[in-house]
Amino acid sequence: MFSGIIEEAATVVAVRQDKGNVHLTMQCSFVDELKIDQSVAHNGVCLTVVSMTKETYTVTAIKETLERSNLGLLKVGDKVNLERSMLMNGRLDGHIVQGHVDQTAVCTDVREADGSWYYSFEYTFNKEMARQGYMTVEKGSVCVNGVSLTVCNSGQNTFEVAIIPYTHDFTNFHQIEKGTVVNLEFDIVGKYLSKMMQFSEL
Repeated sequence: MFSGIIEEAATVVAVRQDKGNVHLTMQCSFVDELKIDQSVAHNGVCLTVVSMTKETYTVTAIKETLERSNLGLLKVGDKVNLERSMLMNGRLDGHIVQGHVDQTAVCTDVREADGSWYYSFEYTFNKEMARQGYMTVEKGSVCVNGVSLTVCNSGQNTFEVAIIPYTHDFTNFHQIEKGTVVNLEFDIVGKYLSKMMQFSEL
């Protein structure tokens, strides 16, 4: 489980295709604190550390993950938002994030607002999935590339988020521009509530 509070924007140093899988090798400042089998969120996708060196570690994304996320688009030199799993004795500074990306979205606009930024996103709308909670709501939570954010201007399949300078500079949001594909994880609480409402209709 994660909270959507990014620890570091790490660098991809190697990408290796292996049949339907992709092995991603990352370089970050806390490699010496990781261990094999540990879970780390990459742009919001929970992946397992499978091998390590003194300076890098490697994770594997399978076909299902590649189809639902932007990890298959990564190349050497790209920045990836990292978050280690949440400590149970710590504060939940963001919101409950599972690391299970639901789908991707495309950035449709970026505009500066006197020191902060507004990012607009559009995702594929599916009526049945929306009934199950795969949607945004005004002032609700959404996870974009692993970052816990508050929704504004929520539409049927669009929404905006406001980004403060720290988040802009410290995560890979500073590399997102019009046309960039990002990962979305919708709020798990909303999914449960939507499912409970469906059962109440039976």
